[in-house]
Amino acid sequence: MASPDKPYIGADQNFPEITVKSIVLGALLSMILAGANAYLGLFAGMTVSASIPAAVISMAVLRWFRNSNILENNIVQTAASAGESLAAGMIFTFPALILMGYWDHFDWLETMLIALCGGVLGVLFTIPLRSALIVQQKLLFPEGVATAEVLKSGEEGGKAVAYLAWGAVAGGIIKFGEAGLKIWEGLAAGATVLGQKVYGFVGMNLSPALIAVGYIVGLHIASLVFIGGVISWWVAIPIYVGIHGNPEGLGAVDLGYQIWSDQIRYLGVGAMVVGGLWALISLRKSIGFAVRSGIRAIRSQDDEALVLRTEKDAPMSWVILAIGVMIVPVFIIYLREIQQVPITAMMAILMVIAGFLFSAVAGYMAGLVGSSNNPISGVTIATILTSALILLALLGSGAERGPAAAILIGAVVSCAAAIAGDNMQDLKAGHVLGATPYKQQIMQMIGVVAAAIALPLVLQLLHQGYGFGPPTPEHPDALQAPQATLMESVARGVFSGDLPWNMVFIGAVIGVAIIAFDQYQEARGKLGAPVLAVAVGIYLPFELDSAIFVGGLIAWFVQRYQQRHAVADPGRQEEKKQASERAGLLLASGLITGEAMIGILLAIPIAISEDTNFFRVIREPLGSWPGLILIALVCYWIYAWACKAFSDER
Repeated sequence: MASPDKPYIGADQNFPEITVKSIVLGALLSMILAGANAYLGLFAGMTVSASIPAAVISMAVLRWFRNSNILENNIVQTAASAGESLAAGMIFTFPALILMGYWDHFDWLETMLIALCGGVLGVLFTIPLRSALIVQQKLLFPEGVATAEVLKSGEEGGKAVAYLAWGAVAGGIIKFGEAGLKIWEGLAAGATVLGQKVYGFVGMNLSPALIAVGYIVGLHIASLVFIGGVISWWVAIPIYVGIHGNPEGLGAVDLGYQIWSDQIRYLGVGAMVVGGLWALISLRKSIGFAVRSGIRAIRSQDDEALVLRTEKDAPMSWVILAIGVMIVPVFIIYLREIQQVPITAMMAILMVIAGFLFSAVAGYMAGLVGSSNNPISGVTIATILTSALILLALLGSGAERGPAAAILIGAVVSCAAAIAGDNMQDLKAGHVLGATPYKQQIMQMIGVVAAAIALPLVLQLLHQGYGFGPPTPEHPDALQAPQATLMESVARGVFSGDLPWNMVFIGAVIGVAIIAFDQYQEARGKLGAPVLAVAVGIYLPFELDSAIFVGGLIAWFVQRYQQRHAVADPGRQEEKKQASERAGLLLASGLITGEAMIGILLAIPIAISEDTNFFRVIREPLGSWPGLILIALVCYWIYAWACKAFSDER
């Protein structure tokens, strides 16, 4: 095994990396995994890294070719994960334009160009940061290291693909039974209002994908998300009902959702803005180092012949030129909305500065906690709120296109930051394996282009088939799109003046309190409480928080099993633990992918027929009990397979 500072493949060794089959497979996986992550994000409000599933699929496919190698596999997962990241940036912002009525559909060309600008800028911004964060500061980048280890242990590809495949089949069947055939209800929830003053709510979404998300992020993050839900639904809403009562006489469940939608979720906005600012403050020295190193890299003109293959980035002169070129379409897009050249120029410059800064933040945070826990929501909401306030000052409250302009500015920054965090993980995997950085950067571009081509079609299909936001008679199974709904409310609220600032400020105070607790825990050497994880839970519906928490509990039970059956040899124990983690991760990833793919495919006949009951087989669903039984079986299945992989590892 190579040492941490020595790549798996030496700089003096040359293996084919960018090949026709790697380009085709990478682009195809980028489209598929981008679509799956788009569905997951619109449904659950959270996305997960696709690097390891992409690496496993790549290994399984390239086995059929005689001349494949580990660096070619790495190139494929690099392209695939770039597409998944672009999906995360897009679903946080683009549906907001539909929700505010500015768009009535996703125009393929316009949506593709905006996403492409943000994604390409995200790749370009990470090029000068790679050496600073990966080589000089030696940040951990946990998912990048895990991906490299999976690629190194590629001999177990058959078993690994089986985990993915079985998970995908199970997730797809359960989704089809609930959302297609409508045999059972997908939500188990109940609430009560006593004396118009006392409110209580319990609920859980019966989705295998949500359980899988919780399992992947682990109990710590899942618990923080759940605590955010507790703050909203078990503390804030009861207090609000105790003060204001239920004057409209709504049912208890409807009352809770209305109060959460109109008021309480804005607590999350305040907490997220504070969290984003805290990230900038707490990482100011590290980010400053990364930015200065990036600028030095751009200015330097090192002799290409003297640079090792494993340290050769794309030429910085090309990077500068490409950034300059990308500003032009961004300027044109913004000018179409703002319609004033000086203001448009200023906002385009602000976007580039914010994009580079937040890309550095996203890259650094990915190095610390992984890209799945990256604060893209906080970055985006801070950008949109700031942009909206600036545009309000410059254009006035009567600017009809002001909210849309703020969303579009946030969309480019969100795509850039999402791409930056994930791409740094891929570059870390390449650094461990001995890949050529500039070839990975080329494949990142290919992955972005492939996803930018496919995602507008996926978003339009989901929009036609399900709709976004709260359920309506036309779209009873609407995807909640939590982040996009929040972005739309913030952008519109700034210009209309009806943003519930009192809730935003209270949320900011909650954010400060969480940060203080986090610092206290850190000083004691205990697990902290990242404010953005709690903020995400505040603005998610409680049934999503609770399902994610259950998944986190399963991960904890697996860890307990590993501890109870530990072996004396630390090296052997670590290998067994890694085998167990990979089995659980791949099974969970399969559940997510299968459910998402069926969700997308179901939207096709629904969109064509305009009938949400196209596959319905019974008049009324049986209730939630079949879904509860299936979710219990899924939980046990994940636990059993992860434990079995631990026991079987010899």
